[in-house]
Amino acid sequence: MGRTPDGLVVSVRPLGATAPMLEAWRTLGRDSLVENLFFEADFAMAAAEAFGAGIRILSVSDRPPEEPGARLLALWPCRIVRRWGIPLPALMGWTHGFSIFGAPLLARDDAERGLRALLDAPRCLGLPRRLLMPYLPLDGPFAALLDRILAETGQRRADFWAHERGFLDVSGSKASARESYLAAHVSPRKMSQLARCLRRMSAGGAVEYQIVRDPADLADALADYVALEAAGWKGRAGTAIGQRPAEAEFLSRLIASYGANGRVRFDRLRRDGCSLASSLALESASTFWFLKISHDETEAKNSPGAQLVERVTRSLLADRRIKTADSCAPPNFPLIKTFWSERRRLAHGLIEAGGGDPLFRVAAGLEGLRAQASRVRSGKPG
Repeated sequence: MGRTPDGLVVSVRPLGATAPMLEAWRTLGRDSLVENLFFEADFAMAAAEAFGAGIRILSVSDRPPEEPGARLLALWPCRIVRRWGIPLPALMGWTHGFSIFGAPLLARDDAERGLRALLDAPRCLGLPRRLLMPYLPLDGPFAALLDRILAETGQRRADFWAHERGFLDVSGSKASARESYLAAHVSPRKMSQLARCLRRMSAGGAVEYQIVRDPADLADALADYVALEAAGWKGRAGTAIGQRPAEAEFLSRLIASYGANGRVRFDRLRRDGCSLASSLALESASTFWFLKISHDETEAKNSPGAQLVERVTRSLLADRRIKTADSCAPPNFPLIKTFWSERRRLAHGLIEAGGGDPLFRVAAGLEGLRAQASRVRSGKPG
């Protein structure tokens, strides 16, 4: 634990030792400058067993965070990594297969002090002097604040694997714009094609669209999703959730936690009691996070996945609580691009900690080589 020059407390502790600060963490997650579902306390607790090995919680607070009444200004889950095959450590933000957005949580009304202290924390705590933040947003309030702070302090930054993914943003839209969104962004030809596919799919029985939110029904909806996914290519490849017990347990915990607060929904297309397509999403304050989608591959010619995304989109446009939706999808994923015209621009940012890093240029060069090799191999981040 240490203190910044203006008296803020910076601390780092293992994920498993955060119980005394959970309520302050939850409060920060509800009112962060930029919403990040994946760094919320309850998401982190659900993910701890499956994905939390070595994770530490770097925090900034107005007093020691375990004290009653302590207020968190910033929080970033990270781990110390030796990423480049040499003894040059870095602090790297927490990512895993269900966590692909990396903006730290920052108190909305004191975000600048929180971020300045977070970037200076490695110097105060004797941690590695370089911070690797995967999936940082390149637009919006966090990006603008980070750019301004780094420009003022002279701290260096290097970005890698810049990319974008499907994003729905109706935060400033009037009701009429929401109502006309699909007509304005999806071609009449595409909508006619979907209608033909639906008629063909309905020839075997009526197709019903369902939204499952009731906590009592979520476990069954998850089991239905797992079975649908296992019947497809992921099952054949051995990567389906049902074949990975730790991931299945994580999702069960996550759905139990968020479902109790009405923040989980499964969207499904069903015919004769069987799912043709199913998706899992969670909600933060005003953002819809489209975590998973799967479909019946025997119905592929009728585009059940696209049929489902079209209905999910209509439901989001009708829900005034939802201002943005993150597809959580790979770059240029066609299923989302068809319906959502906005893009979330992201990059993996390597940032020099406060006080300077004499090895920053070396680290940036090594990360560049790693990113280049990864892109050549798979087109995915390293």
